[in-house]
Amino acid sequence: MHVETLGSGPRVVFVHGSVANGSMTWSEQATLAERYTLVIVNRPGYPPNAPLERIDPERQADEIAEILEPRDHLVGHSYGAVISLCAAARRPELLRSLTVCEPPAFDLARGNPAVEQFLARFHEAPRDPRGYLEFFLPLVGSAIALPDPLPPGLDAGARAALAERPPHEVEIPLSELAAAPFPKLVVSGAHQPAFEAVCDVLEERLGAERAVLPGAGHSIPRAPGFNERLDEFLLRARSEAPADARHSSGPPPSAA
Repeated sequence: MHVETLGSGPRVVFVHGSVANGSMTWSEQATLAERYTLVIVNRPGYPPNAPLERIDPERQADEIAEILEPRDHLVGHSYGAVISLCAAARRPELLRSLTVCEPPAFDLARGNPAVEQFLARFHEAPRDPRGYLEFFLPLVGSAIALPDPLPPGLDAGARAALAERPPHEVEIPLSELAAAPFPKLVVSGAHQPAFEAVCDVLEERLGAERAVLPGAGHSIPRAPGFNERLDEFLLRARSEAPADARHSSGPPPSAA
């Protein structure tokens, strides 16, 4: 699993979703390296890692949990948010906070009409890279103009997405997460009712904070105000952490 580290300060681990790897997904967060150590994960199967025939989210949750360190912040987008929810439940004692951006954990909101409509359409996705992107990107609300031919990185990302197990099949450990002491933030973009339904469930079941940041569709890390909202949450998560959590592993850092 390729990991890129930028900046200095408290660690923030970023986990990308489908199609775009970590470098593409979190490019707008580079400015946060002025006050945080950004740990940008490129999940196995996505470039620059070797391709995989099958990508298992449970195994990737284990792999993310293995790289967590005491007092880390964990931030996940889309499929990476599903993986982050699972990883956080595996090592709750390590985390200072958890932020998830539009996780497609649709099983949490089954029966919601928008969720049922989304899942019905999801199964219609073509299985070739370009056809998949032309279908999938508008469905989730990502407005990306596709060049012809596809650049190698985008082609590889589409093939990786096709190798992933459907995210709505992943069981989210809500009870463990609700009991975990770290604060949670759930972010959506007010563009797709199915994602809003899932985020509403997570807000209620986890006792999470909720942010709605329109303007970038499903590309939440590019939404206006995302960095500011995330930074504010991370700073507050540090100040509100229980004393035993703050001091359980050496002296506290100077910020967040």
